[in-house]
Amino acid sequence: MTSTERALRPTRPPRASFLRLLGPAFVAAIAYVDPGNVAANLTAGARYGYLLLWVLVVANAMAVLVQYLSAKLSVVTGSTLPEVLRDRLGRRARLAYWGQAELVAAATDLAEVIGGAVALQLLFGTPLVVGGVLVGAVSLGLLALQSHNGVRRFEFAVVALLAVIVVGFVTGVVFAPPDPAEAAAGLVPRFAGADTVLLAASMLGATVMPHAIYLHSAIARDHHGPVAPAQRRRVLAATRVDVVAALVVAGLVNISMLLLAASALRGVEGTDTLEGAHAAVVANVGVGVGLLFAVGLLASGLASTSVGAYAGAVIMQGLLKVHVPLLVRRVVTLIPALLCLGLGVDPTRALVISQVVLSFGIPFAIIPLVRLTGSRALMGADANGRVVSALAVLAVVAVVTLNVALIVLTISG
Repeated sequence: MTSTERALRPTRPPRASFLRLLGPAFVAAIAYVDPGNVAANLTAGARYGYLLLWVLVVANAMAVLVQYLSAKLSVVTGSTLPEVLRDRLGRRARLAYWGQAELVAAATDLAEVIGGAVALQLLFGTPLVVGGVLVGAVSLGLLALQSHNGVRRFEFAVVALLAVIVVGFVTGVVFAPPDPAEAAAGLVPRFAGADTVLLAASMLGATVMPHAIYLHSAIARDHHGPVAPAQRRRVLAATRVDVVAALVVAGLVNISMLLLAASALRGVEGTDTLEGAHAAVVANVGVGVGLLFAVGLLASGLASTSVGAYAGAVIMQGLLKVHVPLLVRRVVTLIPALLCLGLGVDPTRALVISQVVLSFGIPFAIIPLVRLTGSRALMGADANGRVVSALAVLAVVAVVTLNVALIVLTISG
């Protein structure tokens, strides 16, 4: 082979450069392991054992597809999902859409601050309101990394907290292993009354997070910058790896929560609250596992509330072209959570209901995303193929059906 032929031969990109393309999905994945997940999954496992395990498996598979489409939209168009929607909606429709998206972001933030406050109370006996303030203060520091030092340091800090979350919640399953036969039976889709549908909707809302769909498109854009057409295939390949790896980790954490509750907390009094679940873990699995559980819950609250505030800013900026500094937004959105804590609202119940609110917000994010990424006029050759489009439509139908069933069963019950 001549020197000219060697120079023209395609070369594989260095491994390090490929690895540098990874990261955005791990930030978005924090939304999938927030305190709302903890409350919903522990409640489901403690009340019904392995019955709703299938919900987590299906929801996580849906999340992989949805988060990839969100990232792909920004890689191909160079715009976030809210920005693309802004260009296609009239003023009234845009304001209405922003209103529901902000409601979703508010429900998310409520769950995350409350979860972090409960964790501080479990670890140090900190009053809930004081804990909420501390969680808000730490999240301000994390957001400052994004505001002043760029997205990569923020990604690094969030991924480090994700590692703590994994250790905190997966360790319990090692010390309280599930029953393999019962766990396998839990993979068969079924319900057992209106309450299980409510919990399933809560688990779905906690797993497929609307604000994470909006946010992922922004993180991917900021991480990759403008992507030239010649580089698009490699970036999309890295994005697929990024999304699958991140959501496998998140799925492992969520499934571990339910398995721990099903194997060690089923039938134990008081496990329908985070405090009661922690006490039951300490009593039935050990003080060490209980400590790791509380630390994981704290890391979850700190990381997810920062990511939630970031998502809210992305939504507002994209839909309304209104820029509110992240740190200012963090202070304002902290108020509802502190009011709930100060008024004595049951933290675990607030967490579960917040996840149901998120479940109702999912179709508003998924349906436009599926339509946009399937548009050849917008996406060109990178538009969704038939198989991807069919799977995405199935995901939309599943979410809408579950929410309709929730309304009917709740009213009739």
